[in-house]
Amino acid sequence: MLNIPGSNPPSFNILVIVPAYNEADGIAHVVEQLRHATPYADVLVINDGSTDATSRVAKQAGAKVIDLTCNLGIGGAVQTGYRYAAEHQYDYAVQIDGDGQHNPQDLSLLLSAIRDAPLDMVVGSRFITKAGFQSTFARKIGIDLLSNLLSRLTGQKITDPTSGYRLCGRRAISLFAREYPTDYPEVEALMLLYNHGLTFAEVPVVMNERLGGVSSISAMKSVYYMSKVILSVLLMKTQKKRAWENRYES
Repeated sequence: MLNIPGSNPPSFNILVIVPAYNEADGIAHVVEQLRHATPYADVLVINDGSTDATSRVAKQAGAKVIDLTCNLGIGGAVQTGYRYAAEHQYDYAVQIDGDGQHNPQDLSLLLSAIRDAPLDMVVGSRFITKAGFQSTFARKIGIDLLSNLLSRLTGQKITDPTSGYRLCGRRAISLFAREYPTDYPEVEALMLLYNHGLTFAEVPVVMNERLGGVSSISAMKSVYYMSKVILSVLLMKTQKKRAWENRYES
């Protein structure tokens, strides 16, 4: 297990990317938790065109903030963070939601996993040990469908493809800075890594219910979301197959 005490900072640098849209109710708590649990990391809040006080509250809590002039969606906000990480040559970048669902203390588990394997990305899964907040019944059905699909397409067991708790090394940071899915990118990002031959794995984490704000996936969007993501990952799998066929033929 990797031990990272606050009084003995690691020899590598870490950026915490916190995408936030109208998360004024909970963002201060998230930033304060991060600064307490991970004093060795830089905290960067990507304010995705919020109409509330998210930016001001995050700055007051001690985070660096990038204010996007319009709402790009989760994909654009997260990619902004990865571009910042690539430009400033961070060794690792971790995504943590701005709604308080992710526990910063679990970051040491992700760091241990990515360094011990080694891996290009580690995903925090709430469904391995099934502790803490899981999901609503309807969403769990959708997550299970995506888990089964992605597991078949990639050939490895994936339990929580929609988890936004992700730690990336330099190769994944570089890839995501150049290319990152839009809309609801978590599932597609796994296929993107797979298509580029990068490695990833899951580790068990405990998640909480959100502190405030509203989920970007409403009930009315759920059917559209599922249809779009399933079609997208199937197309991405086809693109990988064609790429290998073209390489073999050449």
